[in-house]
Amino acid sequence: MAIFLTVVFTVYILANLYLYLKGRRALAGAGLPVTAYTVIFLLLASAFVAGKILEHSYTNLFSDILNVIGGFWMAFMLYGFLLWLTADILLLLQKPFHLVPAAALPKLRLWLFAGVTSVTALLIIIGFINAVSPVIKRYDITVDKHFTDGSNRMRIVAVSDIHLGSIIRKRSMKHLSSMIAEERPDLVLFLGDLIDGSIGPVLRDDLLSHLSLPELRFGTYAITGNHEFMSDLKKSLPYIESKGIRVLTDETVKLDNGVQIAGRTDRTVMQGSGKGRASLDSLLACANPSLPVIMLDHQPYGLSDLEGSMVDLQLSGHTHNGQMWPLSLITKRMFELSYGWKKFGDTHVIVSSGFGIWGPRMRLGTRPEIVSIHLRGRSE
Repeated sequence: MAIFLTVVFTVYILANLYLYLKGRRALAGAGLPVTAYTVIFLLLASAFVAGKILEHSYTNLFSDILNVIGGFWMAFMLYGFLLWLTADILLLLQKPFHLVPAAALPKLRLWLFAGVTSVTALLIIIGFINAVSPVIKRYDITVDKHFTDGSNRMRIVAVSDIHLGSIIRKRSMKHLSSMIAEERPDLVLFLGDLIDGSIGPVLRDDLLSHLSLPELRFGTYAITGNHEFMSDLKKSLPYIESKGIRVLTDETVKLDNGVQIAGRTDRTVMQGSGKGRASLDSLLACANPSLPVIMLDHQPYGLSDLEGSMVDLQLSGHTHNGQMWPLSLITKRMFELSYGWKKFGDTHVIVSSGFGIWGPRMRLGTRPEIVSIHLRGRSE
């Protein structure tokens, strides 16, 4: 973890340094003062780090504001870097042909500064509107097994990656409540990363109390995600369960209709703690293979291992479907399935893009969602 954080922090500093120098050169080359620019840049670039530090030590409204500003700055950093890099490459390619006279470069750099800033700001606005407009993704799944109550059908709503905290707050919970109620589910499942990081902002305003679920025939279950391990598990898990949500940690439960829910502890538990998590075989050792089995596993790794297993449906999240293009291109290379539905042997796998966000409250090239599944069993 220390190596990972060091790499991330180094990249963050270098990207910000690159952006700062591009802007400073553009302004100075046009004879404009750079003092105000330097101060504003330093404040924006430090907002995310300062917000996270305050969030863990002394959470308040100010730390929330810093996290929001810092999140948007991360998006500005990403797209500003890509746009400036593209401009630099084009300027380098034209150099042998002298397409741009040397005398015109200072004015061109100023126009590039204005253009990059404006385009990036526009992308952030579009991405924000997209991020606060979640959709319902519906699937019809049929499994070749009976339900014990004879109904052979149920409606499941699955929600991943809410990231409740400084950015995703009360209004989002109320919106989520209405979306879930609209589907009239029999069962609600939370697929990890319900909490963003520090539990402080969640406890401060009791954010999960603003989630109102309809009367559910089969209840509500959740699993841990990697972000639950970034918070205080001794506080976050009891808090979640105090709201009537049962957290499954490497355990399997059987519903009244015979459907079995197997919840895996997130694989983060294996990193540095000396602990492991139950293998697929041991987790399902007591499950009835003749009845439907739904596996909940936050991170969609090892999907090929499901082939030949008794699992009929696996539900995962974690990827956010990249959240912001072009990061989605990376997640597609990292996972066998980074978003949507695919079948591995006889096992249906659904990976959700998630309801919330991490970092900037914006999405480009992907939509926030909840998943609604009409699960059918064998009719004869």
